[in-house]
Amino acid sequence: MSETARASIRIDADRSAVWRALTDPETISRFMFGTKVETDWQEGSPIVYRGEWEGAPYEDHGTLLEVVPDDRLVSTYYSPLSGKPDVPENYQTVSYLLSTEGDATLVTVTQGGCADAAEAERMSGNWGMTLESLRSVVEGG
Repeated sequence: MSETARASIRIDADRSAVWRALTDPETISRFMFGTKVETDWQEGSPIVYRGEWEGAPYEDHGTLLEVVPDDRLVSTYYSPLSGKPDVPENYQTVSYLLSTEGDATLVTVTQGGCADAAEAERMSGNWGMTLESLRSVVEGG
């Protein structure tokens, strides 16, 4: 049985501004700690994340499942740093969901396929930090 990580944040910007931040490679690099993202943002296309974490280079990847501008972005996700083989059953699903909250946008990230509650809790914390960084970038311009 797998667990799901979840984190949400309210960003004082409209959904279009948040969407641009989530899909612009330069902006992604700013809020995802230097990660370089490569994709064409089309459903069914590959997405690759490259960077360095704690001094070690990484290259994570997946496939875009849903791309609905200003609404949701869903992909599969695999990281070799997991130590698991690169096979479909070891891929997780990451979803960014945007909703309007007054003049702001509520961003909710879920990461399904966590091995256990401890991994889900750890990933929820990581996503919380990432969303704080996203808010800082979007609200700071």
